[in-house]
Amino acid sequence: MTFVVASPSLSVRDARIVFGDRVVARDLTLDFPGGRTTCLLGRSGVGKTSLLRWLAGLLPGVTRAQPLAYMAQRDLLLPWLDILDNVLLGYRLRGDAATLEAARPRARALLTDVGLGDRMCDRPEALSAGMRQRAALARTLCEDRPVILMDEPFAHLDAVTRLDLQDLSARLLLARTVVLVTHDPLEALRLGHQVRVLSGSPFSVGSAIEPAGSVPRDPADPVLLGLQARLIAELRSAA
Repeated sequence: MTFVVASPSLSVRDARIVFGDRVVARDLTLDFPGGRTTCLLGRSGVGKTSLLRWLAGLLPGVTRAQPLAYMAQRDLLLPWLDILDNVLLGYRLRGDAATLEAARPRARALLTDVGLGDRMCDRPEALSAGMRQRAALARTLCEDRPVILMDEPFAHLDAVTRLDLQDLSARLLLARTVVLVTHDPLEALRLGHQVRVLSGSPFSVGSAIEPAGSVPRDPADPVLLGLQARLIAELRSAA
């Protein structure tokens, strides 16, 4: 299941990002190329989520310029809806019955793709944390947006499921503009057309690392493993 859409680039120009009373970024200028996946790495607390929320227009004083889908770290499933209706939540909230019904087959197919085809009628309380995250991923993919922002979308999954859903996401998000926050260097190298490392306070953004080959890349590739070692060293030095 793939959809062709026009995917714009994202630009940040001289931005000041504040979280509470802390200045996370100052005079930040950064570009995210259209139709590509950019993975953001950095130590915990450096400001990756704040940058993603800034891009989504979720911080005070920030406006969102284009339609997008946003996947937060928490699954944010509504406990009174079953899993299928949670995946279709965006369509329900927009109040267009015809569009909602048109999206229902896609939602069912995505739930099957993430391994929840037999749990569509369950409420969130009946699912494990990993299952709930898979449902949240299906909801994000179902939105069919040209821009997708994802915050640790595979964090609570076992190793095999994690690889499988990385592969699925790479296929379904082909040619979309994706910004993906992760703590896993190998995940970033598998999925990112470019990888950027955030460090410091306020943070600065390192030069783009652009691994060779198409995504998703082979996690056993020696070149990729060498880049992983380089990124881990860079992250350790930023402590």
